[in-house]
Amino acid sequence: MRMGYDLNIAQTQKLILTPELRQAITVLQFSSLELASYIEQQLQENPLLELSDDNGEQNLELLDKDKEDETGDKREYDLDWELYFQDSSDLGLRCQERKREQPEYSYENFLSRALTLAEHMLFQLYLSPCTNMERLIAEYLIGNIDEKGYLRMSLEEAADRLEVSQIEAARALLLIQGFDPPGVGARDLQECLMIQYRALGIDNENVKALIENYLELLARGKITRIAHELGVTVQKVQEAVDILKTLDPKPGRNFSDPGNNRFIIPDIVVEKVEGEYIILVNDVIAPRITINSTYRSVLAKEKSCDSQTRRFVEGKLNAAVWLIRSIERRRLTLYKVANCLVDMQRGFLDYGIKYLKPLSLKNVAEKVGLHESTISRATSNKYIQTPQGVFEMKQFFCTGLHNVTGSTISSCCIKKMLQEIIDGEDCRVPLNDQKISDLLKQKGIKISRRTVAKYRSELNIPAIGKRIRY
Repeated sequence: MRMGYDLNIAQTQKLILTPELRQAITVLQFSSLELASYIEQQLQENPLLELSDDNGEQNLELLDKDKEDETGDKREYDLDWELYFQDSSDLGLRCQERKREQPEYSYENFLSRALTLAEHMLFQLYLSPCTNMERLIAEYLIGNIDEKGYLRMSLEEAADRLEVSQIEAARALLLIQGFDPPGVGARDLQECLMIQYRALGIDNENVKALIENYLELLARGKITRIAHELGVTVQKVQEAVDILKTLDPKPGRNFSDPGNNRFIIPDIVVEKVEGEYIILVNDVIAPRITINSTYRSVLAKEKSCDSQTRRFVEGKLNAAVWLIRSIERRRLTLYKVANCLVDMQRGFLDYGIKYLKPLSLKNVAEKVGLHESTISRATSNKYIQTPQGVFEMKQFFCTGLHNVTGSTISSCCIKKMLQEIIDGEDCRVPLNDQKISDLLKQKGIKISRRTVAKYRSELNIPAIGKRIRY
């Protein structure tokens, strides 16, 4: 066999993931808040970017065509930026810089904030009659109470760190456990419920017995066994359980926690106007950006700067243009995907979750003309506001099961029907998973017992043994 070297020319197609393409992909999967934060970061890094004045006049200058620098080096710039700036309709860019007046501050700029659990307890501590030592110990213990209202350290540890006796630490803890809300300062669930039992003046020995000895059995739904061991009727135990459910196992959760406040700003707003749905891309929160005219004038003049400065400005201009175009592509892609979802899930928008149809990323990708990965990025971490409420865009995509007619029904619709069946059952004789499966089959939905158990678990509905009442 003859071996040797040879040269061949062949044409191939390759997708090169350039920095600009990476940026476009990143911008597409940003939510509104993330996009606003990203734009703020780019405003600090790129001097050619600035906030746009929407009320400014369009006064775009006509720039000369590409010319070589005095040094003879050609400008290595892959966009015809001069023609780009001549187009006054491109992405709503503004050329003229305008000074913005800072608005005066008013009381509307200051928001009220609810007390945290620690602030609420410290307020009560400073009004309580106690010694200075007890107050210092109590302040330390309050600082170690979590957001649920539980003390997350032992008295021995607190006494060692403060160099006091355990008796003094226990006296300060007893003072804290008398504060509002009842049950705060407990070290475990049993102590929390017992504090509330005493504070609320509940006079029921069965409730006390449940707290002291039968919380684990009660969590497993063993009411009959508890009644047998207590020597009372099942109805008495059920009555005690109902009283016990009025107590709060997490007494501190009703107070605000500044670190856990989450605000959802919808990326898409769908409004129904005269029987038709209008789609709005909510890009108001993201600052509008444009390109600084001062730096543009550097490129317009041939002898205004040296080649190195010009090359730097052109590089930053290239990045700025790509960012603006990526934001515009994101807006157009979101609109196309939202428009497709509205067309394919109109029954859900009109009548609710029971009319949500099975839908996949592939169905939307084929209709919109984009790749499935693009649809996935466009819908991830984004919310849509509809007449039915605010939903995550991923919720519009769900699997389905076949019914007797040969069509498919979404899993969300089946879960809604399962919830309605359990809400309407007789609590004294609750339905097991097999009976629920039979009821759904009577409605034309073929579903197995295991699937019913799976959906019931996803809805946080307990099993039959924990739903029964005597």
